[in-house]
Amino acid sequence: MDSVRGTETPKDPNKGYIALLGWSVNAIKAAQQFDRRYVVVAPEWAEDFCTANKIPFIAWDFIRLNDRSMEIAEKLKEEGVDVAIPLFEETVEWSGAINSVLMDSPRMYGQSILFRDKALMKRRAQLGGIRVGIFEEAHEKEDVVRFMKRVNQTLLKLDGDPDDPIHVKAFDKAGCLGHRMIRTMEEIEHIPDEEYPLLMESHLDGWEFAVEAWIHDGKIQFLNISEYVTLGYSVFVPATRELESWRDAITKQIEKLIKTFDIQFGLIHPEYFVTADGEMYFGEVAYRPPGFKAFELIERAYGFNAYQASMVVFDPKSTKEEVANFFPREVVDAKGYAGCFGVYPRRRVVSKLEMPKETTEHPYFDSHELVAPTEETVPDRSAFGTHWGLVFFFGDDPIKMRDLLKAQEDLDFYV
Repeated sequence: MDSVRGTETPKDPNKGYIALLGWSVNAIKAAQQFDRRYVVVAPEWAEDFCTANKIPFIAWDFIRLNDRSMEIAEKLKEEGVDVAIPLFEETVEWSGAINSVLMDSPRMYGQSILFRDKALMKRRAQLGGIRVGIFEEAHEKEDVVRFMKRVNQTLLKLDGDPDDPIHVKAFDKAGCLGHRMIRTMEEIEHIPDEEYPLLMESHLDGWEFAVEAWIHDGKIQFLNISEYVTLGYSVFVPATRELESWRDAITKQIEKLIKTFDIQFGLIHPEYFVTADGEMYFGEVAYRPPGFKAFELIERAYGFNAYQASMVVFDPKSTKEEVANFFPREVVDAKGYAGCFGVYPRRRVVSKLEMPKETTEHPYFDSHELVAPTEETVPDRSAFGTHWGLVFFFGDDPIKMRDLLKAQEDLDFYV
C-alpha cells in the first residue's frame, strides 16, 4: 500500500483528522491518497495488517455494548480526531455516539438511532410529510398473519383473490439481509424465530431506485441516482434518461429528507419507489456507503473517489469552496455507465467457477471478483440471500447496460 511504498499523500494539519469506523481496504487506500490525517477503528483481527502496512489503527469491538462503550469516543477525542465516518451499517450508531462527543452535540446520537431502526425511521419520515407505505413491527408469527390479513382487507380483496404480498425486514440490517417477500400465509411459517422482532411493510408496485447524496452545510453537493435492474442482483450509474427525467422531483424529496432528519453533513443512501401514477414513496435511508460497490461504480463513471467525497463533507474543517470544487457536474460529466451484477449459483451442486463467454467477450465487460467454490453443495438462500461476488461492466449506452445486466441472470457462472 502507499503507506509502505512511501507514496502516501502528505497530510495537511489545517484540515480535519478523520476516524474510519469499520474495515474497508478501498476506504483506507482513498485516505492514503488524500490530504487528511486518518485513523482506522476496526476489530483486533485487522491489527497485524495495519502494523505491516503502517496504517494508523485503534482496535475496537463494535459488537460489544457495555459500560466501557464511551471509551472509544474519549480515546478519539484525546487523539485529536474531528469526526468519525461510518463505513458499514453496524458502525452508524457508533459514529453517532462518537460524533456527539467529538462535536459536543448530543442530538447526533439520537439521529443515528433513526438511521438504524427502520420503524423509527419510517415514523420520522411520516412526521415530515414524506410518503411511506403501511408498516408495523412484528414480535411473533401471529403479528405477521394479522398484518397480512389487514393489508388485504384494506385493499378490498375477496375470498379466492390472490393475496397482495407484504415485505418483512430486519430492524437494523443493511440492504437485503433478512428481507423476505411474503406472498402467501404459508410462507409466514418459514420465518425463523430468531428473525423476530422485524418490520412489516405493504408492497409498493413501482420503479425502485437508490440515491447517493453528499451533504455539506445542510445542502446537497452531489446527487447520484443508481438504477436497479433487478433488486439484489444488479445496478448501474448514472441512470437512464427515463429515470434521470425524475431528477428534479427526486432532488425535492432528498431536500425534504434532509430537513426531516436534520442532516447537516455526510453521505446518505436512501431508496425510493416511483409508482405508475408518478407518486414517490420513501423506502429507507442509510447513513453509510451503499452495498454492491456503488462507490466504486461512481468512481468508474465520474472519476472522483466517493470515499474521499465523504471525507470532504464529513470534515468540519472543510470550506464551502473546497466542497464545491471537489464534485463534478451530475450526469453531464460522467465518462460512461458503470454497472455490476451479483452472482448467485443457479445449480444445487457446483464444482468450479467458469466465466460465461457471453460475459467476458462482451465489449462492456470490465472485471470480476468471483472465486472458485470452497464447497460443492450450494446452501439454500435465506430470504434474498447473499451473492457470491460481483461482475463489473462499463460502457457508453445505458440501455445496452441495462439489457446486459438483465441477461446475466440467465447465465451459469458456477458449474
